Amino acid sequence: MSESVALNPNSAWNGGKSPFGVSYGKLMMWVFLLSDAFTFSSLLVTYGCNRYLSGGSEIKWPHPDKVFNHFPFLHGMDLPLVFVSMMTFILIFSSVTMVLAVEAGARKHRNDVAFYMFLTIIGGIAFLSCQAWEWSQFITGSHEGSSFLVDGQKIHGANLFLNEYGPAAFAGLFFIVTGFHGFHVLSGVVLNVIIYVNVIKGTYDKRGHYEMIEKVGLYWHFVDLVWVFVFTFFYLI
Repeated sequence: MSESVALNPNSAWNGGKSPFGVSYGKLMMWVFLLSDAFTFSSLLVTYGCNRYLSGGSEIKWPHPDKVFNHFPFLHGMDLPLVFVSMMTFILIFSSVTMVLAVEAGARKHRNDVAFYMFLTIIGGIAFLSCQAWEWSQFITGSHEGSSFLVDGQKIHGANLFLNEYGPAAFAGLFFIVTGFHGFHVLSGVVLNVIIYVNVIKGTYDKRGHYEMIEKVGLYWHFVDLVWVFVFTFFYLI
């Protein structure tokens, strides 16, 4: 028995019933996140392969707790992974505030949505600031460990070609993967700011729903989830 479906010419689903019971925008966001997951997966697999192949090399893969042991204003103290753990906490906290923003949107409570979106934006900016400081420390180097002798001068730190901590591949992949993730966080912050402004203006009250909060929330949670894998690959193992 065929089911008759009333088509709305103004709907994005002109083919009939919406699959999976979600809107077109939500489904396309899931498709985008799936494709982005493949990109991050390929980068992390590349990192794993390079680390495995470096096992027989004279230059050993560095221990993360020896590389990422710095903390602002505490120069000279050995604090392995404390700073990056704080970065992780900030991102997870921003994910919680995003959940609360989505929940407030379901209740159509504009003030609560604006408040939690603002906290999410602050969390994203704080994470990016921490990452910028961490990059500066990684590039500058420890000035206490090994160094490179280039044209008669000692070079400290790391870049895409040299790395005082170990193989150049470690530094190159660190910049590429964490930079790519940082770009996603920056994009998420920009989106969150746009959504925040629209909330303040009452745009979604006029539309009668806050679905855009859910869409940007999916993206933000994806960025947080990816960081869990980046954190595990680069800082824990």
